[in-house]
Amino acid sequence: MAASNINRVVLTGNLTFDPELRSLPSGTSVCRLRIAVNTRRKNGATGEWEDKPNYFDVTVWGAQGENCARYLAKGRPVAIDGRLEWREWQDKETGKNRSSVDIIAETVQFLGGRDDNAGGGGGGFTPRSDVPVDTSDFGAPAAAPQPVSTPVSAPADDDIPF
Repeated sequence: MAASNINRVVLTGNLTFDPELRSLPSGTSVCRLRIAVNTRRKNGATGEWEDKPNYFDVTVWGAQGENCARYLAKGRPVAIDGRLEWREWQDKETGKNRSSVDIIAETVQFLGGRDDNAGGGGGGFTPRSDVPVDTSDFGAPAAAPQPVSTPVSAPADDDIPF
């Protein structure tokens, strides 16, 4: 039995420019995105942790690409789920062969709010939840109940369960 291959990429990052939408002669829409994803590394010279950006080209096809062009903008955080694809071409100016690895998105999830951009604190991403917060847990504690003194009598033999 042959081993199956897996080609899967999952990234979260911020758009480095506004989406570029175009249509093929067939009428199919294709949207180009570029995202920056930070990697934390320790600087050997200073010993400080630093964010090093990595940049990825993403291609989104069809209606999903149209939605990306309509609702996304530079700085917006997104989550990409897709696959890697090797691409080769010849440079028109120099005639040299060029190549790159692109991400073909299967799903694009818009993170943050519509008005969130990288200009705000936290790199433009504010974690949110669809579940409302129960703020009663954070209220002032209720006053402790006052003990009530009641006379305690010994249980009758009939009350003992064994």
